Amino acid sequence: MPLHEPHDLRGVPPRSATDTAGRDGGLMGPLTGRRSAWIVIALFVVIVGSLAGALRGGGPVGGMDTIPATSESAREAARSATFPGAGTGQAIVVVERRDAGRLTSSDLAALGRVAKDLGAGGSASGASAFGPQPSKDGRAAVIGVPVRTDVDKTSLRHEIDTLRSRAHAAVPPTTTAQVTGGPAFGVDVAKAFDGTDVTLLLVTIGVVAVLLLLTYRSPILWLLPLSVVALADQASNVVTGALGKAASLSFDAGVISVLVFGAGTNYALLLVSRYREELTRHDDHRAAIRAAWRTTVGAVVASNLTVVVSLATLVLAVMPAARGLGLAAAVGLLIALASVVLVLPAVLAVCGRRVFWPFVPRPGSRDEAGEGIFARVARWVTRRPAIVVGAGAVVMATMAAGLLGTRIGLTQMEQFSAPNESSAGYATLARHFDPGEAQPNVVVARADRQAAVIAAARGVDGVRSVRPTGTANGWARIQVVGDAEPESARSLATVRQLRDAVHAVAGADALVGGANARAVDVHDGSMRDLRIIAPLIAVVALVALVVLLRAVVAPVLLAVTNLVSAAASIGLGVLLGRHLFDFPGLDVAVPLLAVLFLVALGVDYTIFLVHRARDGVSRWGTQEAMVRAVGSTGVVITSAGVVLAAVFAALGVLPLVVLGQLGLIVGVGVLVDTLVVRTVLVPALFALVGDRLWWPTRIDPTN
Repeated sequence: MPLHEPHDLRGVPPRSATDTAGRDGGLMGPLTGRRSAWIVIALFVVIVGSLAGALRGGGPVGGMDTIPATSESAREAARSATFPGAGTGQAIVVVERRDAGRLTSSDLAALGRVAKDLGAGGSASGASAFGPQPSKDGRAAVIGVPVRTDVDKTSLRHEIDTLRSRAHAAVPPTTTAQVTGGPAFGVDVAKAFDGTDVTLLLVTIGVVAVLLLLTYRSPILWLLPLSVVALADQASNVVTGALGKAASLSFDAGVISVLVFGAGTNYALLLVSRYREELTRHDDHRAAIRAAWRTTVGAVVASNLTVVVSLATLVLAVMPAARGLGLAAAVGLLIALASVVLVLPAVLAVCGRRVFWPFVPRPGSRDEAGEGIFARVARWVTRRPAIVVGAGAVVMATMAAGLLGTRIGLTQMEQFSAPNESSAGYATLARHFDPGEAQPNVVVARADRQAAVIAAARGVDGVRSVRPTGTANGWARIQVVGDAEPESARSLATVRQLRDAVHAVAGADALVGGANARAVDVHDGSMRDLRIIAPLIAVVALVALVVLLRAVVAPVLLAVTNLVSAAASIGLGVLLGRHLFDFPGLDVAVPLLAVLFLVALGVDYTIFLVHRARDGVSRWGTQEAMVRAVGSTGVVITSAGVVLAAVFAALGVLPLVVLGQLGLIVGVGVLVDTLVVRTVLVPALFALVGDRLWWPTRIDPTN
């Protein structure tokens, strides 16, 4: 699709290079000078290269499910660390007959020898294995093998891989063996990400390259913004990685790259679009880029800072991953802004108008106002605004209805999109044993109150077995096995009831931890952050619009529209995920991140559109100014939206369901925002309310 704006809302006639004389000093002089532009480009490359060399080796700490140190499961883990063997976890070898029959006595005898071999002799922990423990149906058995978990990820992976090789080779040929359990799950998750950073980067670059090529219709031009944004992403990766290591931040680096590429490309599209328009007014391409920079930098900086401040609200989150993502993403977006605003103009100044070949814009070649399809659509909807707004409200409500009945939270089996041995082994375990055996709950209480705590735990609905596992330093450790799938709604309910029961034991100071308790704390922390942070993001967007538009009514109306669009987009994303990808529910981290990106990025496009309309209100009045603004920004906003949606969709290549869901919802939401909200609903609302939108500013059109 072509990337040029059909007309100038300010009604300024074409100008020659001399028209801007005396007004092109300041920052843009050095950025676009014949020699200084080359210096700017060289400095940018040197800075990125120096950062990559000086800060190499940094990286975020932890993952998306890191929990607050104050949570009960974290406090239980810290208390359990004082017990002997605290650095040891348990891998579970699940053995099943190949013919689906019952295990024979010779099978069990052979598995007894396997357990002995995999214990002290085959385990790095030096502890003995237990088992084989046959299932009630006699068709499977489990062997518990202690493994060291207080080691680095490489050592743990080697230990699990060695255990699997030994187990697969040692079991009788009539059976199959699968290694699962907590340590094995962790290793398989890490393996699933092997090479995905490179894959995500290549997919993102490929998507941006194709869309820029289609947008610019030039075999050359697309390389310029892509190269600048790619270098910005490299700088962002290095800086945020070092920041993550220094401050022990938890965040997903893939999300940061997607944001940098998406936002950076959006800023570049807006700048290049205006540059193309100015080339139809100027003989000198350097004067054109200066004029384009002056007329776009305000909107670009305003939109960037709005998103950055929205991200900064995440410092109030209790979830470490949310705080880390907020800080890292804010830094990445500031780097993207600086690169596009300061470096891309220098690159364009060096290359000149010939980079638009074969459709090179010339002075006097610009289109007349109102000829584009977006202007025609806007003019149509502004003639019947009440009908359009009513129909839009129905459509948005229908989309948002997809949220009704949506489950928030996924089980351990549902969190990964890539198959692995741990998941397969757990499925086998669940067929023959109590599902809770794979991830038992852990209670740590004072040793002198152990009997009372055990009695209280046994009285909890959903608890299958309770057994003490040792004492140390006056504390007792108790294992509580439930009857539900780990991290399912039922198992989380059991954890809550178990906590209520053991907390009620006077003098026990009991804490409940383990994988299920951790999931409860992640869920509660994420929901708390959603309740606190989401309203703050909406307030930030509202304040940004009030400052930019110097009005009250229009910002409130636009902010409400933005929130409605976000809710509708999440609902539509949930429906599509449920029917196209079999997503059973939303990961607990998705609602907050989706609201953050949809509201903040939606304000981006609102600023691009309304900033342009505001310039023309005094000349044409509110309705006509909005029609012309939609006509002149429709192509660039749509292009930017398609690029951003496609870039977020690239998150689907990663093996975590949370990232796939986030990519789907934000991608769908950006398209809804650019194609429906900005093109149809906003013009209809502006036509319906009229000049009252700008209160307390008084509008007096000149014609």
